[in-house]
Amino acid sequence: MTHSNQQPSYDFIVLGSGIAGLTFALKAAQQGRVAIITKKHKAESNTNYAQGGIAAVTSQEDSFEMHIKDTCDAGAGLCNEDVVRTIISEGPDRIHELMELGMRFSEREIPNSGGEKELDLGKEGGHSKRRILHCKDVTGREIERALLHAIAMNPNIEVLENHFAIDLITSNKLGLSGNNKCLGAYVLDSKTHRIQTFRAPVVLLATGGCGKVYLYTTNPDIATGDGVAMAYRAGVPIANMEFVQFHPTCLYHPKAKTFLISEALRGEGGILKNLDGASFMEKAHDLASLAPRDVVARAIDSEMKRTGADHVNLDITHKAAPFTMNRFPNIYQTCMQYGIDITKEAIPVVPAAHYQCGGVMTTIDGETNIEGLFAVGEVSCTGLHGANRLASNSLLEALVCSHRAIERISNLKKEGALNHYDAKLPHWESGGAQDPDELVVISHNWDEIRRMMWDYVGIVRTNKRLLRARKRIANLKEEIHEFYWNFVLTPDLLELRNLAIVSSLIIESALKRQESRGLHYNLNYPQSSQSWQQKDTIIEPGSLEH
Repeated sequence: MTHSNQQPSYDFIVLGSGIAGLTFALKAAQQGRVAIITKKHKAESNTNYAQGGIAAVTSQEDSFEMHIKDTCDAGAGLCNEDVVRTIISEGPDRIHELMELGMRFSEREIPNSGGEKELDLGKEGGHSKRRILHCKDVTGREIERALLHAIAMNPNIEVLENHFAIDLITSNKLGLSGNNKCLGAYVLDSKTHRIQTFRAPVVLLATGGCGKVYLYTTNPDIATGDGVAMAYRAGVPIANMEFVQFHPTCLYHPKAKTFLISEALRGEGGILKNLDGASFMEKAHDLASLAPRDVVARAIDSEMKRTGADHVNLDITHKAAPFTMNRFPNIYQTCMQYGIDITKEAIPVVPAAHYQCGGVMTTIDGETNIEGLFAVGEVSCTGLHGANRLASNSLLEALVCSHRAIERISNLKKEGALNHYDAKLPHWESGGAQDPDELVVISHNWDEIRRMMWDYVGIVRTNKRLLRARKRIANLKEEIHEFYWNFVLTPDLLELRNLAIVSSLIIESALKRQESRGLHYNLNYPQSSQSWQQKDTIIEPGSLEH
């Protein structure tokens, strides 16, 4: 493991290449040089896998007040209403900007208009109106295409693929006096195995969520909670990590790797049924199969436990085949690859970890408690989602907050803040690291964390299971800490280290919240408690070992 003597310097460093990072980078490029650091291919992000769409008020039948109410209802009393109101009311302008970049949303012909078209708005669980702008069922892929095309055209933006951010560099860590400032990041080039010191007065965490903490997830392999772990190590409080959203419907097939069956399929009439063909959601909620995600995931979990089945079915066979094939081409084709014709047979589904509602504590402008460090998108906790995210609000949050972050940075610069740190930063110290002889130990620990989190810290929790998980994770963290300082750094080892920290944060947050609310359901405290209303679960830096 070597370090590079060069210290590349930029005006902005963006960690992550989803909708939050790319939107921010395009706007930041108007003010200076931007480096986008992404640990795999630039299009590999949670955004790319988002099938549903972006929730926004664009129809005459809808209103900001309705969207605000739906968001707060889903958030189970923990949403920050000012944040909700701002993001929802600023959403349409940001979506208009996205369309100007070339984003193409699905349209439909207006009845009796002589061929005139309007946006085809979808409906998803928890929404009282049709307000989901989508591009068939590949919305995220289309957003990435539009944004990456604009990025490629911009000479002020450099995209560094296969680069893994190890840790943030802060003034406190360097022993400098004054406010804690973010000065850059140590980055591993996965191809050359060199560690470089990247410098910038502004660093944006746009690293997405932590779905890979769990055995079953709809997230891609990159979603290992890196940004949350890095921010925590740097000294940022982390909030509400107990609220992990499990998507109710992930394709259940031995050869399918966590393929998501979009909630929009239920929005268009899909019905959840047990293996005997009986629908069961009516008993769980008035909205039946269109209930909020936490309710649906728990009902499926309960049905599977009650019957001993390893999945339930999602049935849309009562809709006309051409409609289903046109509205859900990606789902239709993918299921066909596995021998399932969704126009003729039900889709086997299970819940899977999907979205992290908590994260790095920020303002609505993405600002953290460390000067120059911002966080936007799934990695952050702004107060929009509360105890449960309303479907398709996440891409909206990423668009609005990345715009607001740039505006905040412009104002700070005018005030003379966020200047470059002129002195040279220390190089990364590798110590006497040896190559690991036992790579199998790393993959074993990775598997152990994910299975333990699934079994003990999943959809339904108990104090006993959480305490067992806390004990197990403490032992694993000790082992990982030892590897980390004795072995050459690899992306696998870095991800394992981050997974362990994020698991710990979820477990501690879950133990702290002694009630059931939204996505956090504990059999020892099955009711919501009024005394917890509007109270965030905050883990202060340094309160977890390693």
